Amino acid sequence: MNTFKEKIILKKEIKFAFSGIAAIVVDYVIYLLLVNRVFSETISNIISYSCGVVFNFFLHKRFVFELRRPATHAFALSMLISIGGLGISTAMVFFLSKNAFFFKHQYLTKLCSTAVVFFYNFFMKRFAFEKRFY
Repeated sequence: MNTFKEKIILKKEIKFAFSGIAAIVVDYVIYLLLVNRVFSETISNIISYSCGVVFNFFLHKRFVFELRRPATHAFALSMLISIGGLGISTAMVFFLSKNAFFFKHQYLTKLCSTAVVFFYNFFMKRFAFEKRFY
């Protein structure tokens, strides 16, 4: 870390990671409560991911990003970005669940999709809140 800007980015990534962990816990708990008990893997993922997204928006607004646009605009952009993340996550859960191993171990299926979406979300949400990617 040489520059001040790199240190700021790292600090935001750490805060983003912690808020993400909190949202992931919400997402995971709801997913595991619903999957194969109440709904299919795909429907359970859509519901749980959506709950995690709304929870995460409020954490991002409060603790992670500097709001440089009206909150309603940031929320709308954040939700649009989250729809992309939901698509990525749901597609991964759907296709991984076709594999017997991942079907049996849904916690690993969800973990794989969560890891991929984490990086997509950081840079896209940064744009939603701060009007910049990097």
